[in-house]
Amino acid sequence: MSLRIVVLPLIAILVGCGKTDNGSGDDQKLPRIAIAGIAIESSTFSPAQSHEEAFHPKVGDQIFDSYPFMSVDSPNRKRANWIPTLRGRSLPGGIVTKEAYESMVTKTLEMLRENMPYDGIFYDIHGAMSVVGLDDPEGDFIIRIREVVGKDVLISTSMDLHGNVSERLVQHSDLITCYRMAPHEDALESKKRAVDNLLDRLESGKGKPKYKAWIPVPILLPGEKTSTRIEPGKSLYAKLAPATQHEGIIDAAIWVGYAWADEPRNHAVVVVTGDEKEAVTAAAEDLAKSFWDARSEFDFVAPTGTLHEILDKAVGSNKRPFMISDMGDNPTAGGAGDVTWTLKEILDRPEFKSEDGPSLIYASIPGPAFIEKALEAGVGGMVDELAGAEIDHRYSPPIRLAGKILSIEQGDVHAETEVVVKIGSVSIIVTKKRKPYHKEVDFTRLGLNPRETDIVVVKIGYLVPELYDMRADWIMALTPGGVDQDLIRLNHQRIKRPMYPFDKDMPDPDLSARLIPSSSE
Repeated sequence: MSLRIVVLPLIAILVGCGKTDNGSGDDQKLPRIAIAGIAIESSTFSPAQSHEEAFHPKVGDQIFDSYPFMSVDSPNRKRANWIPTLRGRSLPGGIVTKEAYESMVTKTLEMLRENMPYDGIFYDIHGAMSVVGLDDPEGDFIIRIREVVGKDVLISTSMDLHGNVSERLVQHSDLITCYRMAPHEDALESKKRAVDNLLDRLESGKGKPKYKAWIPVPILLPGEKTSTRIEPGKSLYAKLAPATQHEGIIDAAIWVGYAWADEPRNHAVVVVTGDEKEAVTAAAEDLAKSFWDARSEFDFVAPTGTLHEILDKAVGSNKRPFMISDMGDNPTAGGAGDVTWTLKEILDRPEFKSEDGPSLIYASIPGPAFIEKALEAGVGGMVDELAGAEIDHRYSPPIRLAGKILSIEQGDVHAETEVVVKIGSVSIIVTKKRKPYHKEVDFTRLGLNPRETDIVVVKIGYLVPELYDMRADWIMALTPGGVDQDLIRLNHQRIKRPMYPFDKDMPDPDLSARLIPSSSE
């Protein structure tokens, strides 16, 4: 293909929120590539709703801060004239309001119109966003982008493997890939792959791939059962990189899908892209069959049990820290993050009533009113106030926390204000807004030492790398919440049936590749 020439005087008048930048000042004969995307993993089984401020939208050159591989001196930055528009990324949460979605989409489309034309777009999404009154928002968004930029622009889509890939998302994405690791240690590597694939196709003049094989696989499992740390997920995802080495294949990807939303698109998917029909088709069908054949082998990545059972074991253990995942209200999977059920159970146990009991850190519970009282009392002061259950009070009401304030920190991008309150032998992190605690520094900056604590309870599913490496022992608690691990109990109504494990005796599905035409056909 012939790349468009950018007229230098035009650059000076482009608006700051979408200016052209390749980091070098040499804009001649380079492809013009826009960057856009809205990302969230949102549970429709949580009563929470997500608003625009949760996405902390970045515009213009701010967007480059999210991509170390596109720093000002990086090779990728110099290979194109980049037009960053809007990139919003929220912590997982509840369904997105229609107003928030429309606001961010409208702003993105306006920026795209202001800086046309384009040779390519890097479409950076999660894939599990749900919006009030709208199915498949990522598919809706890409269609609206196409209406602005045209059918010939090459779009490369980057996703989380827990995203959902509808047929129309594949149709309007020319290149599409996702993470190959869970936990997502390869997130930036995957985004770079999406950018590299886009640049390679533009620079070589090959343009759109000739074939996209899409295979919906009727399996819906939680991420805690499909981790690539263990089998069969480990071997299944290990097949992806070798598949891309075959002549005629650009990329191969497997999406587990997102289990805590109730839409027809929620299921596993395989997509392979390339220029050789037989290679693309064969690779997709092999991956889909491998996934289906292994469906009954998937199990939790760690031991599980009821909270009562796990606390009994943790109290009697000499391993420190004993990590407990409070899975049902995991804010990194879409839980509201303010369910008080687990914390109430802990504080009701006699072992933790005294300061001499087993040391325990609980991370965390939102409590704006408690935070206000703590700021008035200061470090060392006593506070007695309610916290939690402002949003998700289905399982337990707000909990009264009466104790001594050990520390106060302000300025966190998610929590805003964090307070540690000591009740008996339990140190509870209370936040103004919900926040997941994934890194050791999240604790140490609050004066806590998780490595020397007997029990650490975190609202999470499988442990992220830092917590995983820190653990001496670990059990995942089957607790209630918006991301309940018991999918049958959630009572999905709109997913396509039959679906494993909802219909365990279902017949083998048709896993033949469906070749999806490009948006220009």
